Amino acid sequence: MARESGAYEGASRRQPVREPAARTYARALPVVPVRARGLTIEGADGRRYLDCVSGGGTLALGHNHPVVLEAIRAVLDSGAPLHVMDLTTPVEDAFVTELLRTVPPELAGHARVRFCPTGTDPVASAVSLVRAATGRSRVITVADEPFPDGPFHDGPFPRDGEAGQEPPAGLLLEPVRSEAGVFPAADALVRHLRARTAEQAVPLVVDETGTGVGRTGAYWAFEHSGVTPDVLILAKAIGGSLPLAAVVHHEDLGEPGEPGDSDGAGAAGRPASPPAGEPGASGTGAFRGNQLALAAGAATLAHVREHRLAEHAAALGGRMLTRLRALAAEFACLGDVRGRGLMAGIELTAPDGTPGTPGTAARLAAAVRRECLRRGLIVDVTGPGANVVRLLPPLIVTEEQMSAVLDRLADAVRAVDRHRPDGTAAIRAGHGPR
Repeated sequence: MARESGAYEGASRRQPVREPAARTYARALPVVPVRARGLTIEGADGRRYLDCVSGGGTLALGHNHPVVLEAIRAVLDSGAPLHVMDLTTPVEDAFVTELLRTVPPELAGHARVRFCPTGTDPVASAVSLVRAATGRSRVITVADEPFPDGPFHDGPFPRDGEAGQEPPAGLLLEPVRSEAGVFPAADALVRHLRARTAEQAVPLVVDETGTGVGRTGAYWAFEHSGVTPDVLILAKAIGGSLPLAAVVHHEDLGEPGEPGDSDGAGAAGRPASPPAGEPGASGTGAFRGNQLALAAGAATLAHVREHRLAEHAAALGGRMLTRLRALAAEFACLGDVRGRGLMAGIELTAPDGTPGTPGTAARLAAAVRRECLRRGLIVDVTGPGANVVRLLPPLIVTEEQMSAVLDRLADAVRAVDRHRPDGTAAIRAGHGPR
């Protein structure tokens, strides 16, 4: 343990010199993990933490879940190639089969799966796809357009009889705008948008990067509204903790191996290269054939489905939101509580409950995160104002663990509330308990 503690101190000193300051997680959460299992991380300093960041939602089954490790070991022990590009393998076939088993039959029966590198590449691939399919260029998002929860209006869609306005190439929807502060889209709004896109022959693109694989209490978050999209953007949890991303789309929007596919698309459905100047025009990348990620992903998808973890997330997440709202009613510095399933955000406000001066709410949120860390709880801060504390526990979290998470969060909020004589949070940074 002394050796690991020394490594902790050395790594902490070296990181600011070797890596860019933009790595906000490392700056805000000075933990050097050496072991992890399920919800728990152990640092090199010997302290243990409950991890409610889950790799930004990547770890649906938590750290080092046995089914994921078994799947990875099976590939390693088989002698199969660890990486191939555009070649069908048994591992890839198993992943695609399991993935299509989880989407609605009306899409699965006509679906094409296009693997992409991670990051923004699946979004760029989806945008290029709908532009090529429609011959139009403008892709809009719900965040870009004034789509209130109600009463609804048509936004960018031409009204009946209205001439001179071309429909967009596609509508991009996040079922929960997680990075914006955890804002779920109303189910009625999603149904309205699906109806309007269908009327105007506009593909509906749903970005399930952070909401898929049971996170919101349904296997895919769009299922809450009962709609079926034309295009699905998938990443994070589908790789079972390893980097993997894909675009699933209706076959009518284009076939793999179209002219211009410079990468030689294979039978499993890789993306054709988009026209020059469009997002993703540089190609689809070499790392879309990672066999370990495909194996880990297939194991994760199957485990979530077979063990009904989406239903578990719905039930436990509902109780989490109820308790968070009770906590918000107790403290003036806590504002709106938002979320769905095991994705929750609690907004920090100025002491009198108003937005206050710029930066005040962000300082309070940062203070809550620091106090959580001192109590052995890792939480996230998100939103454009950096004032929303976000909880993303893995889907395997138990009721007992959730109670511990919420107890520590509540204690952290009380500590912040006690130490803000002028509306700011004057507390000391530290680490969680042993």
